[in-house]
Amino acid sequence: MSTRRRWSTADVPDRTGTTAVVTGASSGIGLHLAQELARHGAHVVLAVRDPDRGIAAAARIRAQAPSVELTVRRLDLSSLASVRAGAEELRDRFPRIDLLVNNAGVMWTDRARTPDGHELQFATNHLGHFALTGLLLDSLRAASGARVVTISSYLHRLGRIDFRDLHGERRYSRYRAYNQSKLANLMFALELHHRLAESGAELASLAAHPGLAATGLGRGFPAPVRRFGSPLAPLFLQPAAAGMLPALRAATDPDARGGEFYGPLGVTETRGAPGLVRPGRTALDPQARRRLWEESERLTGVRLRP
Repeated sequence: MSTRRRWSTADVPDRTGTTAVVTGASSGIGLHLAQELARHGAHVVLAVRDPDRGIAAAARIRAQAPSVELTVRRLDLSSLASVRAGAEELRDRFPRIDLLVNNAGVMWTDRARTPDGHELQFATNHLGHFALTGLLLDSLRAASGARVVTISSYLHRLGRIDFRDLHGERRYSRYRAYNQSKLANLMFALELHHRLAESGAELASLAAHPGLAATGLGRGFPAPVRRFGSPLAPLFLQPAAAGMLPALRAATDPDARGGEFYGPLGVTETRGAPGLVRPGRTALDPQARRRLWEESERLTGVRLRP
């Protein structure tokens, strides 16, 4: 791996001839990631819950780079029916997918259930992406050197997978639910890497986190947090374009390897240049990762067999 600390968009190799699917690409990290991938030649699929916002995002990207290749597809990760329908459309249109970025998410939402009966944050952030990855696995395997990059959070270190109450039925905390979902993202990425390596597959699974970035996730914050936190936000948050860089590096750096975790290299990992960071100890528990995998298969009905 390169020892240069300041990896940037200038280090992204040519992506011409590749296809990338980015969930949650209508704003924030996903939008900036889609823009950079497209700018470097990839055909980028903006997989979004709201197609109108996706079309607007595509127009913003084309305004900066008119010749880019973009496709907008509807994909609501909180609905397994939508994930299945979206994955079927993607498989039909793109029999070979070189990159899947599991980026979309919600944060600190009020207690809510999905149409499938799952807690909203766990369903959107983890279960939807677990199912999507499994349903696109054949298209990913068909591409030489393909990667799956799953976006976690530095808050995964505060998370715990409560297998007795995954959906917050006994008690619900918006903060615990979010931390659990982002820990699940990282555990999934690492377990997927482990299973791919065991099977000898060429497909690589990596993870990344953006630190503290100014994105649309803040719309889920409680009103007092938004009211009093907004004036101080510039002191703690880096721009979404900077928060996107760890994911972009995981997705495109030729030296990146399966099982690696990228984030900001600042002291607290909330901001800084993108590079390798260490997962929290809980994410490294192989028994918990296997159990989460099995629960995810049961809850989604998708048997993910690398």
